[in-house]
Amino acid sequence: MSGPHPSDYRQHPLAQRAREVMPAGNTRTTVFVPPSPPFAVSGSGAWVTDQLGHRVIDCNNNYTALIHGHADRHVHAAVMDVIGTGTAFGLPTETEVALAEHLRQRTSIERWRFSNSGTEAVMTAIRGARAYTGRDVIVRFAGSYHGTTDAVADRAAPGVPRSIGASVVVVPQGDRRALDAALAEHADDLAAVLIDLMPNRAGLVPAEQDFVRHVREATTARGALLIVDEVISFRLAVGGLHRSYGIEPDLVTLGKVIGGGFPVGAVGGRADVMAVFDPTRGGAVGWGGTFSANPITMTAGLAALDCFGEDEVSRLNARGDALQGRLKDLGVAVSGRGSLLRIRESVDLGVLWWHLYRSGVLAGTNGLIALSTPMTDDDVATVADSVAVAVAQTKNEETGS
Repeated sequence: MSGPHPSDYRQHPLAQRAREVMPAGNTRTTVFVPPSPPFAVSGSGAWVTDQLGHRVIDCNNNYTALIHGHADRHVHAAVMDVIGTGTAFGLPTETEVALAEHLRQRTSIERWRFSNSGTEAVMTAIRGARAYTGRDVIVRFAGSYHGTTDAVADRAAPGVPRSIGASVVVVPQGDRRALDAALAEHADDLAAVLIDLMPNRAGLVPAEQDFVRHVREATTARGALLIVDEVISFRLAVGGLHRSYGIEPDLVTLGKVIGGGFPVGAVGGRADVMAVFDPTRGGAVGWGGTFSANPITMTAGLAALDCFGEDEVSRLNARGDALQGRLKDLGVAVSGRGSLLRIRESVDLGVLWWHLYRSGVLAGTNGLIALSTPMTDDDVATVADSVAVAVAQTKNEETGS
C-alpha cells in the first residue's frame, strides 16, 4: 500500500478550507468518502493527479461521463475553436442543431431537446409523457437511479414528500406479476413506465430480454409511454443499449458521454410525442434552462461522439468484457456489461475504495468501474490485479485474518 493515508487528505489545507464553506466540505454526495476525499488537480488521458501528487488510473471517469478520459485532444481543439466566440446566448446556435442531427442519425430517434444534466432530462421526459397522455402516474423500478428530483428519489429519502407516492409507483425490476398488477391498478391514469436497462445503483445487472419486451408491449397496449433512461448505458452501443434489446422507446433520456466532459442532458423521442414541447402549439409544455444547449457543451459533445463510433464502442466493450472475465478468474464478484462494471463483494465499500485509491485506482464509491478509450491493455491488467488485492485486503481486515 503505497499511496497517502486517508488522514493526510483530511488534514490538508484544501480540505480544511472546504469544510469552512460547505457541509462536510462537500457538494456532491457521490464523491464523498470519509474522512475526506482527495481533490483532483489535473487529469490526462486515463490518469488523474490529486493535491498530494498521487496519480491514479481513473476508473470512475466522472461517473461514466468521460468516455475519452481527461483532456482529450479532439474535444479540446473543438472547444477552443468555439469558446472565443461566446459561451452562452439568449438565442439558439448551430451547435445544438448539429448535435441533434448526429443523435438522430446515430439512434434513428426523430426529435431532441437538450438540458444540463441527466436529472433534468428525466424531469423533462416525465413532464412530456404526462402532457402527451393527459395522465399522471409514472411506474418505475426499485433500486434504479434516475437523478435527484422528488419523482424518482427513494420515497424514504429525507425531504421527499409523502404525496409523491400518489403519482409514482415503484415495483421490483424483473417482477412481471408486480408490474402487471401496478399497470392494471393505474390503467386509466398511467402516463409512462420509466426503466433503466442496466441500472447502476441496482448493481449493473442487465434487464432480462423477455421482461423488457413485456414492458414495451404492456405500455403500448395501455396507451402509455415507455421512457428508457440511457444516461449511463448509452455508451454501450452506438445507438444506445435499448437497440440491443430490439425495442423502440417513446422517449429516451441521455447525458454523460454526449457532453464531452461538460454538463449535459437530452431527451429524444417520436416526433408526435416531442411535439408537446413545440412552442408554436397551444398548450405546449414550456421548458427553458439558461445554459441548456450552450455551444461549449454541444461542440464538445459532438466532438466526443464523432470519435466514438462502432469500432471504438466495440473495442472498449471488449476491453471491459476482458476485465470482467479476469476479475472473475481472480475470484472477484463482479457484474455489468462492456465498459461498465460493478464490484459486487459484500465488503465495506468505503474501506475498499481507499485500498483501491492508495494502490493507484480511482473507482466509484459504490464499486463502479467505467473504462475510457485512452486505457491500454496494461492499464486494464493493473486495474484487475489492484481490485483483486484490494478486495482481499478488505476481507482480511473485516475478518481479522
